[in-house]
Amino acid sequence: AYLMKTGREILIKKGYKNPILWLSPLGGWTKSDDVPLDVRVKQHEAVLEDGMLDPEKTVMAIFPAPMIYAGPTEVLFHAKTRRNAGATYFVAGRDPAGMKGSSEAISHPDDDLYNGDHGRYVLTMSPGQDPLRILPFGKVYYDKRDHNMKALVESRPDDFIEISGSKMRKLAAQGAVPCDVSDGKEIPSDLLAANCVPPGFMVQSGWEIVCDYYQHVNDKQWVPYSIQNINPKVALNTQTNGQYGTKDYELYLTDDSSRKISPWHDISTYASRSSSHKLVNFIVEIPMYSTAKMEVMKDLPHNPIKQDTNKDGSPRYYTYGTPFFNYGLIPKTWEDSTHSDPVTHAVGDNDPIDAIEIGTEGTALPMGTVIPAKVLGSVALIDEGETDHKIIVIRDTDPHFDDINTLSDLERYSKNENLIEMLKHWLKFYKTSDGKGENRLGNDERATSAEDAVFIVEEVNEFYNRLIDGSTRVDDNFYLPAGSGSGHSSAAKTSHSHMNKVVDINEPATDDETY
Repeated sequence: AYLMKTGREILIKKGYKNPILWLSPLGGWTKSDDVPLDVRVKQHEAVLEDGMLDPEKTVMAIFPAPMIYAGPTEVLFHAKTRRNAGATYFVAGRDPAGMKGSSEAISHPDDDLYNGDHGRYVLTMSPGQDPLRILPFGKVYYDKRDHNMKALVESRPDDFIEISGSKMRKLAAQGAVPCDVSDGKEIPSDLLAANCVPPGFMVQSGWEIVCDYYQHVNDKQWVPYSIQNINPKVALNTQTNGQYGTKDYELYLTDDSSRKISPWHDISTYASRSSSHKLVNFIVEIPMYSTAKMEVMKDLPHNPIKQDTNKDGSPRYYTYGTPFFNYGLIPKTWEDSTHSDPVTHAVGDNDPIDAIEIGTEGTALPMGTVIPAKVLGSVALIDEGETDHKIIVIRDTDPHFDDINTLSDLERYSKNENLIEMLKHWLKFYKTSDGKGENRLGNDERATSAEDAVFIVEEVNEFYNRLIDGSTRVDDNFYLPAGSGSGHSSAAKTSHSHMNKVVDINEPATDDETY
């Protein structure tokens, strides 16, 4: 708050009568160990309510950009985006958006690549910012004499305390209280040992918010923005167990007698409907705008839909933003892990083939929905060295279903000529926010035609049949139908007397009609 308050005072001295401060906390992705958006917004509100900043002269608006930790380049980005939004002055502090060096470095492996001053140095020398002007600030310290944050006064350095971000976090985790300065008592030199914060370092209500967060950072009370904190909509004819967002949550498909069935084995690949296009059955694992990475479990009885996990065992979430499509699988398919794809030159990813339904209305389908869909094309993703085809489909309840037969048609009726490019971008980069590399796309990054995509579906359906009859053997302990020929099936676990039932679509299905 010191920078903003002082920045306003500087502008008043320049002759401005009523400069308005724009606070814009970032609302996009941040690292998991950063303070969540809701906590930061509450801190801003506390500063305003306490009067450290004047609410009548301050506007707070969440800025929907991610934190990309790009050093001075990111400082330039923020300055110019605020200029484009109408700001005429930009307050530049000392932090250059912390870009760390290599963890494998021999010397100073944990140091920032940039000095703390580099962000504002680059900013003040950068061309093309007119009419934006920069208000640069150096390092700020706590003055023990008047209990305020300010720049260091060189003539009396012993009166100043440096309170770094790491020290502040440790004090907050300890629940530090205000230092006792009554009756002329001095502020301790070792704040951590005294477990106190100097008065005036932060408004008390704001400090309590920070303490509340760091003392409960591992509780369920605080979750990253990407974690959906509500129960999802699920399809009819499904059964759920456990709490959504935990490893215990599981969703089973059921038949009309409420018996569990397998979404992989007990639904037909193709939907029986008279049409010039062969329709497939699309099963929703991840509804549009959801971030929990749900998928069919190939090794569990009845192949329930559960949340994938990270290497540390925690539930996995998409962190690259919310998917703008419904994501799922086409049943009775398998991307053969022993077959090298002639286009990608990589073996299959050992999963049922994935399907992506975008549609023209932006409507999320409930998890577990089984609905007929028309194949429009595909994208050949190469994920960690394996072929992972994404079949692009449109559900038969879309209002433009009969008019959309190609990806170009989909873009035209969606009024978004870059829709497929957006999808390819998302597929390439969605893992980068977790610190992983880019995925690659085969076929020179070109999407296939509908005819080529249908051929891919037919091929992976045949791969599935070979897995079931034992022609192709793998070492995985899949849960497969009873009597499967694969030597490593889990067929002995159950008997599927209700195999090969298909979705009845003699009548048009509604969005939430399921099997």
